[in-house]
This record gives sequence, C-alpha cells and structure tokens, in this order.
Amino acid sequence: MTGSELHVTIDTEIPPDQIDQFHKLYEEAFGPMRVRAVARQVLHPEEFQATMVDPRVQKHVARTETGEPVGLTTLTRHLDTVPWISPDYFAAQYPEHAARNAIYYAGFTLVAPSARQGAAFHAMIKSAVQVLVADRGVVGWDICSYNNTHRSLFARTVEQLDRQANVEVAVRDSQTYYAALFTEDGATKGG
Repeated sequence: MTGSELHVTIDTEIPPDQIDQFHKLYEEAFGPMRVRAVARQVLHPEEFQATMVDPRVQKHVARTETGEPVGLTTLTRHLDTVPWISPDYFAAQYPEHAARNAIYYAGFTLVAPSARQGAAFHAMIKSAVQVLVADRGVVGWDICSYNNTHRSLFARTVEQLDRQANVEVAVRDSQTYYAALFTEDGATKGG
C-alpha cells in the first residue's frame, strides 16, 4: 500500500458505530503485547472507548482509498487523559512549553498487521509532526522493550521524526521490571 492510496484525518471523536471496528484493529495490533511486556500495554475496552470519544485526544487515522482504517495514532496536550504518565514531570521538565500548553503525549500508534509494510506508520507520524511543529511543541511517548528489540520501533520513529523536522530526541526515563523465582521449598538456605 503506497502513501498515495492512504489519507490521514485528524478526528476528535470516533463515531460510536465505528468504535468496534477500531477496537478490532487495536486488538489485532496490541493484543499480542499482553504476554510480551510486564507493564500493561493493552487498554481495557472501556478505556479504549473513552479515548475514542474524548475530544481532547486527537486521533490521526490512516485510511485506505475505500475509507477503511488501517492505522491510528493518538496525540493529546491534555496529559491527564494518559493515566500511566505524570503530567507534573513534563511540566517541571518543560516549563516554557507548559506555559504555552504545548506539551503533548502520543498515547499509542498502531498499524493493522496487514498494513505494516506500507506507508500508514509514516503517514500518521507525518500528520502528528505537523501539529507539533506548528505548535513548537514537545511530545513524549513510551515504547516497551519488546517493540524496541523486535520491531526497532524507537529507531524507526526517530528516523521518521528526523526526516520531517528539526528535532532533538532523548530518552527521559526508564523502568526495569524484575522477577524472583524461588526454587527452594521450606525455610531459608543454610540455616
């Protein structure tokens, strides 16, 4: 699928009769992450629906010529709509942007498995970058280790950003998850 066969719209609300179609697309893309990442990567259905109808969250939707959605990126400057981040952190790190209400968060980007080799990812990133450049904004996003290791998602994202704008990208935080597997039964070792 080439870029000429796609168009991207920026929707504030997905019509209720289309939410199931978008949720199916979301599940196809994110469902496998349930067993690939420690942190929950998949929104519950009610969380997904709330995001789809919240006008504070932009939905950059990649569609085929026939109007079928094949990709979705969420972008918001209302950081309180993203429950897994700290709006206070971003305000403290970027006070000038906070004063202009120009701090954004990209909640998720997905592309239908059938369209992953096409232009949907690039088209949606381009659409979001246009918003960010126009606002001289700062944007945060997160990527789990699996998507970086197996899909090179960070490298692909930075490559797209560099092609479209004068941008500086830096890792701002990380969290490492641990597990302890106890193999001895009974009391403590050696004692």
